[in-house]
Amino acid sequence: MRSLNPLDLFDINAELDESERMIKEAVGRFVDEKALPLMPACFDQGRFPTELIPEIAEMGLLGSSLEGYGCAGLNAVSYGLICQELERGDSGLRSFVSVQSSLCMYPIHAFGSDEQKQRWLPPMARGEVIGCFGLTEPHGGSDPSNMKTHAKRDGDDWVLNGAKMWITNGGLAHVAIVWAMTDEGIQGFIVETDSPGFEARDIHAKMSLRASVTSELYFDNVRVPDENRLPNVKGLKGPLSCLSQARFGITWGPIGSAQACLKEALDYAGDRELFERALSANQAIQIRLADMSRRITTAQLLSLRLGRLKDAGEAHPTQISLAKWNNVRMALDVARECRDVLGGSGITLEYAAIRHLLNLESVITYEGTETVHQLVVGRELTGHNAF
Repeated sequence: MRSLNPLDLFDINAELDESERMIKEAVGRFVDEKALPLMPACFDQGRFPTELIPEIAEMGLLGSSLEGYGCAGLNAVSYGLICQELERGDSGLRSFVSVQSSLCMYPIHAFGSDEQKQRWLPPMARGEVIGCFGLTEPHGGSDPSNMKTHAKRDGDDWVLNGAKMWITNGGLAHVAIVWAMTDEGIQGFIVETDSPGFEARDIHAKMSLRASVTSELYFDNVRVPDENRLPNVKGLKGPLSCLSQARFGITWGPIGSAQACLKEALDYAGDRELFERALSANQAIQIRLADMSRRITTAQLLSLRLGRLKDAGEAHPTQISLAKWNNVRMALDVARECRDVLGGSGITLEYAAIRHLLNLESVITYEGTETVHQLVVGRELTGHNAF
């Protein structure tokens, strides 16, 4: 019988069309050749590898699922595969692309004016303009409806006051997509970060997503022209639709981190000799490795089905929540198991498991905690809102 790929036991690759496979392979080569040599040191130093941005943009990975304006117009499965391969390198890489694409470019594309699209999307696709997404607030966390940041009309401008917390790319950004309460409900604004009264403070001493820029944003009477207000959406529908786009990518990303951890554990267990035989020859180790493979395979099938539904215009937010909950929990558990299989070596950055494990502690929290997604599924099943 033919041998199976230990990282793809159900041959998900065979379910991809030629263009999807080419995208996966191209991003995989980029991660192997350009990203992975940098990521351990970047994590150790607490810096994002900005030197990779030009090539990320040149490959068409920014706004890849958007049509026009210099964007690649790829399908949802291709975007998922991009996220999977980038997170195989590091969650910080996937987070950078996810925020730029799904949380910044998407709302301009979906809710912006023609002038806003022409002005911002082409340079964002080229990586010349970096964006960040301002929704979460210091007191609010999982309750965006309790928004304190507010914008008041003043002639042809809006005056913005408030603060946002845990903002990926905040210190890198040239523009921030900021959601604020107005007299007409929650609205979105394209805030240029060189505006007087705007301040981004990077958060240091992180033990997770260290190879990513995470910031606090402060708005002290920041004047935003009305032409920078997203005109075609009001209410929580705007930011929540952006989160659905990003969460879809997150369902794929942790598959990559789990695959990286399993590959590392398989190699280590095959090479490591203990009590005069390979570690991988022990039943206990094989059972653990097999269980990791089962979890990864389940997650792969879940995300592929979700991607096909999304491409057909049939994906439901509850399905995205279920996949985000399942797949991030899967990857976190796999990373912890792999770290343990590696023994003492697993706590060093010579190996990837501890880096992925620490990163996934953030991924399981942001864009909807595990509990939030469980309650989304519970509401769908019962019809009762338990938030």
